[in-house]
Amino acid sequence: MSQESDSHRHEDLDAALRPTAPQRRYLERGLSQPGGKLPLFDADGREVAPRTVQACVAHGWAEPWFNNPIKPDWLVCRLTAKGYAVLGRTPPDVVPEDGAPKRARKKT
Repeated sequence: MSQESDSHRHEDLDAALRPTAPQRRYLERGLSQPGGKLPLFDADGREVAPRTVQACVAHGWAEPWFNNPIKPDWLVCRLTAKGYAVLGRTPPDVVPEDGAPKRARKKT
């Protein structure tokens, strides 16, 4: 099998993959957060299932962001460009490593 057909098959698989309902709820919560930060808890205050977080990371929709000093076993993540795309959104321009939004320069 050629590399080209392997590449098309991989793209077809990526296009067919869609988040489950719990994964989508988790990812959508990052849309309204600075830097696309994903929650540790759901809307009802329960911890997001680790398997949900791990599946989103495995699919490339989320990425680990930083270590939580209070609970090192919790994985703090943010949306990736692929995560925004699977939700039908365009990622914000560039998000710095610290998650702080860029400020527009004043024109002189």
